[in-house]
Amino acid sequence: MKSKSKELLIFLFSFVYPLFLTGQQVNQLPAIPSTFCISQVEMKLFNLINEYRKEFKLPPIPLSMSLCFVASTHVKDLYANHPDKGSCNFHSWSNKGFWKPFCYPSDENKKNSVWDKPKEICNYPGKGYEIVYWENNPVTLDSIIPFWSSIEYFNSFLMNTGKWQGKKWNAIGISVYQNYAAAWFGELPDPEGIPYVCGNPPEKKVEVPIPPLEASKKMEALKQTESDKKPASTIDTLVNKSGKSKKPVKPLVKPVDTTRASIVPVVSHLVVHKYYIIVNSQLTIAEAKKVAERLIKEGYTETKILKKDTKNRISIYEFDNKVEADSVLHVVRKIFNDAWILK
Repeated sequence: MKSKSKELLIFLFSFVYPLFLTGQQVNQLPAIPSTFCISQVEMKLFNLINEYRKEFKLPPIPLSMSLCFVASTHVKDLYANHPDKGSCNFHSWSNKGFWKPFCYPSDENKKNSVWDKPKEICNYPGKGYEIVYWENNPVTLDSIIPFWSSIEYFNSFLMNTGKWQGKKWNAIGISVYQNYAAAWFGELPDPEGIPYVCGNPPEKKVEVPIPPLEASKKMEALKQTESDKKPASTIDTLVNKSGKSKKPVKPLVKPVDTTRASIVPVVSHLVVHKYYIIVNSQLTIAEAKKVAERLIKEGYTETKILKKDTKNRISIYEFDNKVEADSVLHVVRKIFNDAWILK
């Protein structure tokens, strides 16, 4: 009996070991390279998608480094290895890389989904959903959005309609390579942040502006241990359109003097070329003033109400350029999950 077990182990080892030698099995996935970047063309396609959404008063989708990396990996696989053969369509992946091969839709099932590729390939925490574009010749950028928007299946991703109605995209990845273009959509924010455009390495990280504090108070706050810190004050509630209270959130900044009366600016005409970070919207003016007053008392002294038509939005920061706004938004979202940029 022992002899047969030993023979079985030897047989299994002789079968599995060559897979490691030939590279067909990978135990550890490579991290996104520090040099990974997106092209000017890809950035333009990202902007075109958000401009298209803006026409229908839909919020912009944040750019995702992880989903851009997945999109880039896939379009290069499609171009070089053509896994889209026979019953396998454009969502398929070849057996020529560090990923698991996949023939879509025949391999798709509850336990094995092509939409799990972002979790397989990088550290994106959720599923990603893809739309693909192909031409006989190298991709012409201006034809992509008209094509996607003309077909209900593709347009449902861009517009959050059909199957995606009621869903919110918190991440998008873009890639354009030779004859192919792809966009990956995700519901979860990307912890990896946003990629930089090739030729424009990331600038020094922009710190979130905070209300003026004396240096001594800053040092004192830094020296406090977790055990002796006083509980951080919170915004009691953020009121949504239905009047229900959302979960209390902690502020990014140390509260200022709350004994001062809070005067909430109400802006009816937005400044051109300004980027506003919005943390709440769809409120009545009374609700907006109540929430804004609390934000000011919590230390967000730049808080203002942006009033347009029947919409009242609450902005806590504004910037002159998008680079700074994007950098700060990444930090703000750790506190206000639904924060977005209004231009």
